[in-house]
Amino acid sequence: MVAQPVIDIGPLVGGDGPAQAVAEEIDRACRSTGFFYVVGHGVDRADTERLERAARSLFALPEAVKEAMAMRHAGAAWRGWFPLHGELTSGSPDDKEGWYFGAELGPDDPRVRRGVPLHGANLFPAEVPELRDAVLGHLASMTALGQALLGGMALALGLQRTWFVEHLTADPLVLFRIFRYPPRPAATDGWGVAEHTDYGLLTLLLQDDSGGLEVRTPTGWVAAPPVPDSFVCNLGDMLERLTGGRYRSTPHRVRNTGGHDRLSFPFFLDPGWDTDVVPLPLDVTGPAGPRVARWDGSDPASITGTYGDYLTSRLGKVFPGLAGELG
Repeated sequence: MVAQPVIDIGPLVGGDGPAQAVAEEIDRACRSTGFFYVVGHGVDRADTERLERAARSLFALPEAVKEAMAMRHAGAAWRGWFPLHGELTSGSPDDKEGWYFGAELGPDDPRVRRGVPLHGANLFPAEVPELRDAVLGHLASMTALGQALLGGMALALGLQRTWFVEHLTADPLVLFRIFRYPPRPAATDGWGVAEHTDYGLLTLLLQDDSGGLEVRTPTGWVAAPPVPDSFVCNLGDMLERLTGGRYRSTPHRVRNTGGHDRLSFPFFLDPGWDTDVVPLPLDVTGPAGPRVARWDGSDPASITGTYGDYLTSRLGKVFPGLAGELG
């Protein structure tokens, strides 16, 4: 049994059915915990299974091959592998290893030529030839799905369905991670990833059957276990900022206490790098849910500047050794 809403978003992705009714379901979820599951999303299960097989091959590579694909080799693009405990959350090393990916951009792309951080080419090891198509196909599917969800949120907020793509996500910053969490006993100190919020608009998470994801609600921590053929959707700091707190960027964490590696595949759909995210003059009814105090005392309402400015300030704390690459 799951505590978070499970929402069939077929009318948003297929164009048939009561889109406004789905938008209202999403609105209720966004005003409460900011976490919900999406089903009826239209993403081919064969594609996600192909991605998971490629990920298992990726993590099984020899350490020397992974090291040749380490993030420091990608410069400002911030792509590639990081080792177990190589990423920090809230100042503590995460109990996971992973790979960073993003939109595939060649050297002639204007953003790459200008050295804009987090824009560039991915690092795909030749030893896993199926990885490239699996990752880039997933990026395309998740981008379309995320834009459809933002369309539903726009309807819920009393805006035109195309508002987000016209103002914030015509050229979104698209980021993707593949993480491996080794199993740990429940009594073990530390977390696979400690309490945190995401930075952008929304996250779409594909997770395997291991469990371990937890969401912080006004009444305490609640598990968000796997639901077959679903994605978990949670909101980022920019959406809370944009809606003046009506929608919540909710803290969450992970600890893998299962008997095998946990794989997760978070996809982030964010505003464009140079976009200013300012609160909307909303004219909608219905109160926001109770606010959960953030672990770090921060408040998205205080965020100023472009999304790129905000992301740079946050990511510099995740990989301090690579922070200089962000400029």
